[in-house]
Formats: sequence, structure tokens, C-alpha cells
Amino acid sequence: MSSPIVAGLMAFGMSGRVFHAPFLSTSPDFKLKAVVERNQKKAHEIYPDIVSYTSIDELLQDDEIELVVVNTPSYTHYDYTKQALNAGKHVLLEKPAAATSAEAKELFDLAAKLGLKLMVYQNRRWDSGFLSVKEVVESGRLGDLIEVHLRFDRYKPAIGPKLFKETAGFAANGVAYDLGPHLIDNAIALFGRPLSFHKTEGKYRENSQVTDYFHLHMVYPKGLNVYLTSGLLIAEALPAFVIHGKLGSFIKNRTDVQEDQLIGGMMPTNAAYGLEPEHSEGKLVTFDAEGQKVVEWLPSKKGDYSDLFKAVYHTIKDGALFPVSEEHIAWQLEMLEN
Repeated sequence: MSSPIVAGLMAFGMSGRVFHAPFLSTSPDFKLKAVVERNQKKAHEIYPDIVSYTSIDELLQDDEIELVVVNTPSYTHYDYTKQALNAGKHVLLEKPAAATSAEAKELFDLAAKLGLKLMVYQNRRWDSGFLSVKEVVESGRLGDLIEVHLRFDRYKPAIGPKLFKETAGFAANGVAYDLGPHLIDNAIALFGRPLSFHKTEGKYRENSQVTDYFHLHMVYPKGLNVYLTSGLLIAEALPAFVIHGKLGSFIKNRTDVQEDQLIGGMMPTNAAYGLEPEHSEGKLVTFDAEGQKVVEWLPSKKGDYSDLFKAVYHTIKDGALFPVSEEHIAWQLEMLEN
């Protein structure tokens, strides 16, 4: 049996504590050895044997660590990923991968030159809602698709405390770079690269320096139109997934439970992990041979970010292709930066 991959986290804020450490610590494929905690040392309260470094340099100088998770603020992603690669580490990089497609290409080229793996953490491909949508689309039950709406709605009227997210001087800020990568990646995972796109952005919160509304219209072959929307002043969230085809429609709310479960302390090894509650089903509407409307409520697929980490393992150990490809990231950033 192959030995586990020794991993370290560049930070232990919400991202490290919620989205990475639970998986790296419970999977036999990984050994979570270390984390960077610049000020408060809290990781040992959950992981008693973890090494807590004070700086990124200390983490990168640890010769035992093979994989580094770059989960620091978005404006640091380019520089810190370059440092990690030059230190001989494989990298799992939080979204957005960089501020521009040129920066991302430079990082992927560097990884290839050094014989290392650079993988971008697009966890929403493993949300229960997206997996349900993917299954319905691939089943062909909707026929040729005409119109698709993907949304990520929030209501946060106050300016947040994180300056790198709310200040115009930082790269890769605003809702387009925060929630936009999730939506764009979902669309790319389903339909590939669009023929064309048109983007609308706006600032609507009082004193906002950064974009807090984002809309992208993507045009695909055969007349398919895909609309992505995210805003921070959406008081009543709309269905996150709406798909219309020539043979029917599918509607699903964003009810994936993984983030809330992880915040509450549930580990991904728990049998209840990733299972949506009752009455979270997606609504499939089709017509029978007599032209009568047929409504079906489809149970959600189990969401599981563990599958992302399995892909990380097989990419490093077996040379498998990581599901989120370099091309996918390039297309995403081209739409964000233009």
C-alpha cells in the first residue's frame, strides 16, 4: 500500500479549519502534519499532534511535507503558490487561482517544469445540488437544453471586516472573484467553454469599494444560454439551479449541508455527512405521451468533498488527470478579468 501524502496548511482560518483539515486528517491517503498560525495557536485544540509554524517559510522548509494547501487571502495566491512550487511542494490552491489567466499560466508552467502537481480547489463540483443537476443533464431527460440559470445568493449589506475582500487596492477582490469562480466552474464542468460571454458587474452596498453584484451571460452551441448570477443584497434567495430543455425543466435550491456540518464540527467520516434534509429534493417537470404534465421530486445526490481529496491523491501518486484542468482555470480567469 502506498504511503500517505504528508500535507501542510498555509493558514488555519475558516478555510483551513472547515474545508481542508477535516479531510486531510481523516483520510488514510493523507497525513496532516503542520499548519501556519501567525498569531493565535488554536489548531492543537482539534489536532493535538499538529505542528504549528509561525511563518510560511518554516512550513516550506519542512522536508517531510509533500503537499501544501495555499488557503491564504486571494491576493497572495500567485506569490505563495510560486514559493511553494519552488520549495518542491505539490500545491492545492484555493480559488481564485490568480488575478489573471497569465498569472495562472505561469504557475502551471512552473509546476510542469519542476515535475510537480498544481491543483485548484473548486469544491462546489462536489456539492449535492450540482451533482444532482449533472445527473439530470447527462440523463438526457430534458432534451436539448435552451436556458440554464446558476445562482449563488447572499444577503450581506454591511461591509465585511476583511480588507483584502473589501478594498479596491487588493487584487482578485469583490463577489466576482469570491463566488464567481464557483458558478463559472460549475458551468464549465457541465458545458465546457462558451462561444461568447457578456459580463455585468455593480456596486450597490453603501460605501462599497468592490463589486458586490455579478452576472455573466454565456452563449453555447445550439442556442444554449447560461446565466450566472451572484449578489450580496439578495434578501430572498432564488433557486440556485434552473434548467430548461425542450423536453422539460429541473429546479433545485442550494441546500448542500457540507459547509454547515463542517462548521458544526461534523467530520466527513460521519454517516450523515453530505446528506441533505428531507424536502430538499429537486423538481423535475416533463410531459408524458398524452401531453400531460408529470412532476417528479428527485432526491439529492450525496455531497462529498472527500472525492476532491481522492482526486488530489491520485493526481500526485498515480499521475491521474485532476478533474479541474489547467484549461478550465484559464477559461474561468479570462471571463473574470475581462
